Amino acid sequence: METRINLTAEKHAQGYNCAQAILCTYCDLFGMDEETAFRVSEGFGLGMGGMQSTCGALTGVLMLAGLKNSNGLVNPGSTKGSSYALSKKLAEEFKEMNSTTICKELKGIDDGIVKRSCPGCIEDAAKLVEKFLID
Repeated sequence: METRINLTAEKHAQGYNCAQAILCTYCDLFGMDEETAFRVSEGFGLGMGGMQSTCGALTGVLMLAGLKNSNGLVNPGSTKGSSYALSKKLAEEFKEMNSTTICKELKGIDDGIVKRSCPGCIEDAAKLVEKFLID
């Protein structure tokens, strides 16, 4: 899977946003075509549409978690609770790696101290996908 981690970096260098770099690299493993993945994740770059909020690479991971875990049903026995738990675990793991999940804090926008670059966040996100979401 090291080649997929490298592919996330290549996609980002080609202009994919952080969420797209993650989702488009792994979407085929979760039953989604790359064009759909690209389109659905386009608004999640720069921390949720440029808001510099939740890291786009992390949101890409959480989208994959939903694709892996959800049964696609709304009924009371749905997978929503377990999907939330999985997403929380992944976000906590990302935060442990980088001290925050917030784009502007990672990039040091307010204080000038870069905690993790976008390429670094994408690499960490890819490692989470491979550790927790791929069997």
